[in-house]
Amino acid sequence: MHPSCLNGRVPAGQKQASEAHPGDLYRVGPVFEEESHMNPHPQLPFVTSAEAPSARLVHLVACEDSAAIAGLLGDHAAFLEGQGFSAKDGAFTLLPGEDGVGAAILCVASARVNDPAAFGTLGAALPDGDWTVVLHGLGEAALESALFGFCMGTYRFSLGETKPLKTRMVVPDDAKRLVALSKAVWFGRDLINMPANLLGPRELADMAGAALVHRGATVSIVEGDDLRSAYPCLAEVGEGSERKPVVVVARWKAREGAPRISLIGKGVCFDTGGYDLKSAAGMLRMKKDMGGAALMLAVMCAAIDLGLDVDLELRLGCVENSVSGHAMRPGDVLRTRSGKTVEIGNTDAEGRLVLCDLITEASESRPDAILDAATLTGAARVALGPDVPALFSNDDELASLILESGKTTADVMWRMPLWHGYDAWLDSKVADFGNVTSKPMAGAITAALYLQKFVPDGQKWAHIDTYAWNDGARPGRPEGGEVLGLRAILESLSRIHNNS
Repeated sequence: MHPSCLNGRVPAGQKQASEAHPGDLYRVGPVFEEESHMNPHPQLPFVTSAEAPSARLVHLVACEDSAAIAGLLGDHAAFLEGQGFSAKDGAFTLLPGEDGVGAAILCVASARVNDPAAFGTLGAALPDGDWTVVLHGLGEAALESALFGFCMGTYRFSLGETKPLKTRMVVPDDAKRLVALSKAVWFGRDLINMPANLLGPRELADMAGAALVHRGATVSIVEGDDLRSAYPCLAEVGEGSERKPVVVVARWKAREGAPRISLIGKGVCFDTGGYDLKSAAGMLRMKKDMGGAALMLAVMCAAIDLGLDVDLELRLGCVENSVSGHAMRPGDVLRTRSGKTVEIGNTDAEGRLVLCDLITEASESRPDAILDAATLTGAARVALGPDVPALFSNDDELASLILESGKTTADVMWRMPLWHGYDAWLDSKVADFGNVTSKPMAGAITAALYLQKFVPDGQKWAHIDTYAWNDGARPGRPEGGEVLGLRAILESLSRIHNNS
């Protein structure tokens, strides 16, 4: 469906903005046309067996299964061992055939078969052509992990000429879950990787709306005076930019009476820090500051594609935090949707100002649970590093559900405390509270405590503080944007009807 269905507007391709941002890429002409606007990768690297009758075999074998490995190596064992091959976790080799490469072998530790990253090397290691998986001692559950890991490893982001995928994998005819997950991850990564001049608040909102309307969701785009009235605090964050804020509100439900889950994503398309300006180095990756919005949008797309038994709401706060005569200043006092006032101690702590109005609105319909995601604090990265999102929740049952789902899907999070001993750190003499503390510690906790002030008593809520980026390339994790937590959240949604 063409995005013109959204309030009669076609999403802009190239918009000339007065600001330039680190990482911008300038390009002539529209970037997104028709369905391709939703993903620079309209085709995944998958084929059916009917489409690839001559696919070569890639043998996935438990590295502990010495008999199976010996059988696969056969007469080539001595030669391959002489080349350095040994049956350890992650070991990969090609086997000769009559016309060149005949097959491939990847050894995987049995304990890692549910981790797609264990198979991520296939995306780069397999030669061009079609391949089909043969499992040895890993169990059928390893098939989806292997195919998904392969797909994650083949991902590359480029706004140049799209090259056809030359290495493809044969998938089962009933690979609905695999395809939905793969599309969602690639879409989320694409959004995060998009240069900020090509993906401002308007473009992010249009892309989200088009992707969701295409899937049958109802979508509202809120902007201008309506936005300032409904989300006054969020609006102030975007006042410093010529590219004004936009809020996306989307709804989809599998059936009447399904558990209602409200998803919220921080969509700061570029974060200069405002008047508390970031350093040049600190600004280089700030196109990824909409990673929470990309994550939650990808979750909703996949949930709809899978037909999960849920009633979903999604709110994306799409803004740019910039510097101008209209930008908020340190010391300003802002009014929030809840009526509470907040003193601005640091304009670079803008994400919580975006989320608080959205949390307030989400709470008004009393959903079974609210989940928000944001690239919110560097403190969470200091505590847990780039790969482990921090989870905060006011409900032990909800937190356990998300954590267990993360373990099941090898997409882990780590719970951190809502330590109310630090509540007083947010006190303000001129407003209800401040958006930051004067203490140099516990930044992730105090940010979560700020958000909790907008969650009504009795409302189940979880907050995910994520990094949304791979600093370097690893198997299945190319350098660039990443939707950490997507599989964990989806698994939570698939289980949540038993816990609501």
